[in-house]
Amino acid sequence: MHAFIELCDLAAARVGGRAVAANDEFFASKENLLRPGRGVFIPGKFTSRGKWMDGWETRRRRTPGNDWCVVQLGMPGVVRGVDVDTNHFIGNFPERCSLEGLHRPGRPSVAALVGPRAEWTPLLPPSKLQGGSQNLFPIESDRPWTHVRLSIYPDGGVARLRVHGEVSVDVATLARSKRLVDLAAVQRGGLVLGASDMHFGAKDNLIMPGRAANMGDGWETRRRRGPGHDWLVLRLGALGLIQRIEIDTNHFKGNYPESASLEGCRTGMTSLEALAGEAAGWQEVLPRTRLGPHKRHFFGGEIRARGPFSHVRFKIFPDGGVSRLRIHGRVDSPE
Repeated sequence: MHAFIELCDLAAARVGGRAVAANDEFFASKENLLRPGRGVFIPGKFTSRGKWMDGWETRRRRTPGNDWCVVQLGMPGVVRGVDVDTNHFIGNFPERCSLEGLHRPGRPSVAALVGPRAEWTPLLPPSKLQGGSQNLFPIESDRPWTHVRLSIYPDGGVARLRVHGEVSVDVATLARSKRLVDLAAVQRGGLVLGASDMHFGAKDNLIMPGRAANMGDGWETRRRRGPGHDWLVLRLGALGLIQRIEIDTNHFKGNYPESASLEGCRTGMTSLEALAGEAAGWQEVLPRTRLGPHKRHFFGGEIRARGPFSHVRFKIFPDGGVSRLRIHGRVDSPE
């Protein structure tokens, strides 16, 4: 499995990604490309245009050419890889696909994005696809992009498009502003590197925008039957000084942790195994503190060490679910 799939999805609808234009969406809408999950298949469900499909699907092409869809990334950034998922598209998936990138900040018009003056840069040459599969392609590019264009050859359906990469963050400007920001937020470049367990809910949910929609929109571990506790390690979007912490157990009523703690470190380590241990020099930020159900918990005066830190380790005792973790602080001035 490619390492890039552990990076955030820059195009996801939940972080503001939008499918802004497509040359054809006869059978299924382009907006489906950016929705959560891998799509579902409902036997016997039809629309006035044919079989209902949970993805983007174009009509059968009877003339030369290909189909395409332009996506505005919810978070501009460096693209490290893409997942062109043809889940449930078995006899109607495209033969090949390609990807291009464009850097055009703001909200340019559709005409500006698809017109002849748009300077699209190839990121992935036409590449063979498999039906009913996650088709993973690494991308070799260090430039930040605001938009991507997925082209399919000659036509067909794609369930989901995931654009994995690193969020572009203007650290110098944030440091000069001295304002409080959520250092852990995915929009600020925060990344959950790993967790002890995520049986019921993904680790990445913890740093997503807004409050959780439901219990499935948080990080939840299985029931612990022995000693110990659960944890995750989070790389902050920038080196920062912690001022306030929010632990939100929204929707977790009978399965919230009894308590939680937070530690911080400043390190250049990249190995999760090393970071999960004590070699990174963890300092106590928030001592083990009791939590309640379905509630936002705020901590300020209780903070023991403020950093600057590059990483935090969040522990929950003994197990359970947390919907969001916010680490509010000031970005430290780059050296």
